[in-house]
Amino acid sequence: MALHLTRTWPVSETWPSKPPLIYRPLAERELLQMRWGFPPPPKVGNHPVTNVRNVSSPFWRAWLKPQYRCLVPLTSFSEYADKISENSDAKPRKTPIWFALNKDRPLAAFAGIWRPWKGVRGTKADPVEGEHLLYSFLTTEPNSVVKPIHPKAMPVILTTPEEFETWLTAPIEEALKLQRPLPDDALQIVAEGHKSDQPQAA
Repeated sequence: MALHLTRTWPVSETWPSKPPLIYRPLAERELLQMRWGFPPPPKVGNHPVTNVRNVSSPFWRAWLKPQYRCLVPLTSFSEYADKISENSDAKPRKTPIWFALNKDRPLAAFAGIWRPWKGVRGTKADPVEGEHLLYSFLTTEPNSVVKPIHPKAMPVILTTPEEFETWLTAPIEEALKLQRPLPDDALQIVAEGHKSDQPQAA
């Protein structure tokens, strides 16, 4: 799959105002930039929805069709904690905890969805009006590695070519079987207290 050819791209943090590279399966599969966060359901507010948990909601079902599924590549991701390990010298308030498959940070992907949208995105200082491609990703119950840091949810993480292909192409009933926590032994805490996860070279 083309996803395996992208391991050398510059890795940086992703925020709703900072588009990352997203892999989507159209007629020719492609990597392209999208903005993070779907427009919210009616009467919910204006804040972009960055993750999807209730896949039975009619609001999400239309975007769970194969043509609107995508992969959000990652090597690590963070959740914020109020407390950190005793061996860390970081400040204990709002501390980023970084998770990866292992210390080498191999490539994986969030199970994502995407859609076209017209409106204003970007920051208050730099709003961008026009046509946008937006993405969000699925979440699920946290495993025992993530739960002490973020007890509400964790991203749906895909780790094998078979899982990538299932998410991108399978009927919805089969694809949604992937909405489950990553096994505890498949995820590690690899860094604490840093806004950016930039592991030192060996």
